[in-house]
Amino acid sequence: MTSGSNRRTDGYFGNASFDRECDGFRGSGWGTLLGPFVLAACVTGPAVDTAALPVRAPPASVEVRVEHADGALRTHPSPKVAHQLEADGVGKELLVHHLAHVEDALTAPLVLGNDAHLLVDGPATYRAMFGAIEKARRHVHLETYILESGEQGDRLARLLATKRRQGVEVRVLYDSVGSLDTPPRYFEGLAAAGVAVCEFNPVNPLKLEGDPRLRLNNRDHRKMLVIDGRIAFTGGINISGVYRAGSFDSKRVPTPDEGWRDTHVMVRGPVVTQFEDLFDDAWREQRCPSPVVRQATRADRAGGMAMRLVAADPVSERSELYVALMSALEHARKRAWLTYGYFVPDERTVQSLRDAAQRGVDVRLVLPGFSDFWAPFHAGRSHYQDLLSAGVRIFERRDALLHAKTAVIDGVWSSVGSTNLDWRSFVHNFEADVLVLDGVFAEEMEELFGLDQSASHEVTLDQWKHRGLRARLLEWLARRWEYLL
Repeated sequence: MTSGSNRRTDGYFGNASFDRECDGFRGSGWGTLLGPFVLAACVTGPAVDTAALPVRAPPASVEVRVEHADGALRTHPSPKVAHQLEADGVGKELLVHHLAHVEDALTAPLVLGNDAHLLVDGPATYRAMFGAIEKARRHVHLETYILESGEQGDRLARLLATKRRQGVEVRVLYDSVGSLDTPPRYFEGLAAAGVAVCEFNPVNPLKLEGDPRLRLNNRDHRKMLVIDGRIAFTGGINISGVYRAGSFDSKRVPTPDEGWRDTHVMVRGPVVTQFEDLFDDAWREQRCPSPVVRQATRADRAGGMAMRLVAADPVSERSELYVALMSALEHARKRAWLTYGYFVPDERTVQSLRDAAQRGVDVRLVLPGFSDFWAPFHAGRSHYQDLLSAGVRIFERRDALLHAKTAVIDGVWSSVGSTNLDWRSFVHNFEADVLVLDGVFAEEMEELFGLDQSASHEVTLDQWKHRGLRARLLEWLARRWEYLL
């Protein structure tokens, strides 16, 4: 997958869609300290109304690129692909419309023959990731927004050093802003152990050299791990101490400092090549020190799931999850259940949610009941009344800080990854999400959504209309800056 795709970008939007942009950022000590000053110097909104972006009425059938488990790339009519996926009823109708709508906007083909395993919260995710690293024989490639020292980070460093001594190639790409609080000696230690380490878009402007890809406001928000070209991980989980505990312990006191609620996924099968290609693209584009030398490998068939990796690339002005999710919402017929840690929607997203609910779709959102950053939390809440009035059900997870980014629609379409429903993910961040078109996986996603809903507080329209003046003031203030959040 190449980031500089020439494919059509109907419905995409990125930096070029706006007259001016801001070099503000969040997610670090600097963001907290400098945020008010950065915001004061920036524009208050986009120069384009995304609600007005055209929604093409797709044809009844288009040719869909499908990579089969044997490696052959063929095109099939979208109804045939839906039939191959063994969807029926509402699920098949969604897939036919969805595949026709997004095929010319997504870079990677649909890949058959994969398997996916959901990972809930940090402890389970780290066990799976570190266990897979221990078994690596050829290479370990890690791309992450936050790479902290501390219990998990130090354990990772020791493990990567051990793999290098065994002759395994190890590359680590970390975001400069996300990992700003990590001591330089941590990365120096990795390098001394033989790990190839690269900093994404360094905060130091002298290192950016005028390259449009090396822009301070464009951050690498991906969380990907690829091992031996056969196993890949993605989702919302960074390497951080906030994941030292799980989120479903009823005895734990909610805190922004640990026990975050998050979702990751482990993927096996031919689709892993798309993860590998995306990592290599980022490594090259960041001019990372070690050359990309990788023997072509292809994972064997691992299951019956159809998947594709979708990416956000602000320089190429594409946010593939945005296109895919809007398509899925606009063609949903039965239910659309979304879980997002940061929810600062643009007008088209709000309208898509409203329209789905008003045509009888069971639309539910599980959102944070508190956050590590006040502004996006209240900016998202400023949309509640509009959504609740249309019949969207909203649940807030108040017993743990919610950071997951997942969606499941009509029991057949699912996404897990790093993209939030906010302007920063849509416009400024490099992101990665895996789309899974499979009924069994969607059932697991719905079960997980049910667990989150059971642990959440439902916000009703009547309750919301009677919220206090302070909440309304914070919503109004945050709404003024939502493009920057």
